[in-house]
Amino acid sequence: MKRILILTAHPNPSHSHVNSMMSSMAAGLSGVTLVDLYALYPRFKIDIDAEQQRLLEHDVIVFQFPVHWYSTPALLKEWQDLVLEHGFAYGGDGCRLGGKLFLVAASAGAAEHDYAKDGLNHFPMRTLLSPLEQTAQLCRMRYLPPLVLFSSLQASSTERVTEHVACYRQVLEALRDERLDIPRAMAQELMDHPAVPMLDDSIGNGHDGQVDSHG
Repeated sequence: MKRILILTAHPNPSHSHVNSMMSSMAAGLSGVTLVDLYALYPRFKIDIDAEQQRLLEHDVIVFQFPVHWYSTPALLKEWQDLVLEHGFAYGGDGCRLGGKLFLVAASAGAAEHDYAKDGLNHFPMRTLLSPLEQTAQLCRMRYLPPLVLFSSLQASSTERVTEHVACYRQVLEALRDERLDIPRAMAQELMDHPAVPMLDDSIGNGHDGQVDSHG
C-alpha cells in the first residue's frame, strides 16, 4: 500500500465548499496524510526539516489548491522555494524524491472552455500548470495528469462537486492500492472522471485496454 501525502493550500478554506469537501473526504482515508499548510504555517514560517522528512515518508505527493492567477497560492509557492532545495530535491546528491508520484488536484473558477488558445485565458490548464510539471521532472518524480474542477464557484451548489469529490476519492484509493494504470493515466491531458484508468478492469472509462484520449 502506497502512502499518500496531501498538502492542501487554501488561504480561506471556510469560503471554499469544494476544497472543504475534498479535504474532509481525504482526511478520512487510511494511508493518507492531510496537511493544511495555511493552518500549520499562518505566518509563513515553514519548518523545512519537518516538511522534507514528511516527503520522504510518503510515496505519493499531492498538491491540492485553488488556482490563483494561473499558479499556486502564495504559501504553497513559498513551500516549494524553501523545501525543494538543492541537494535534497534536485542537483548533486539530491533527488531524494526520485520515483515518487506527483498529483495536482486543483480548482479553477473559470469554465474549461476558457482554458484554450481561443478562450479567455488563452492557454490550456495543463500548460498553465507546466511549472509544477517541470518541478516534478527536475525532482525525478512522475507527474500525473492534473485533476481539475472547472467552474468551481458555480459548482458548489450542484452535483458536480459530489461527482468531483467521488472522482478524487477514486484516484486517491487507486494510487494507495496501486490500482491506477499509470501509463494510461499519463497519456491523458487531465485526470478526468469517468476516464480514470484502472488496472483491474475498465472502471470509469468504458474501454478495454485503450487509452482514453479526451481530457
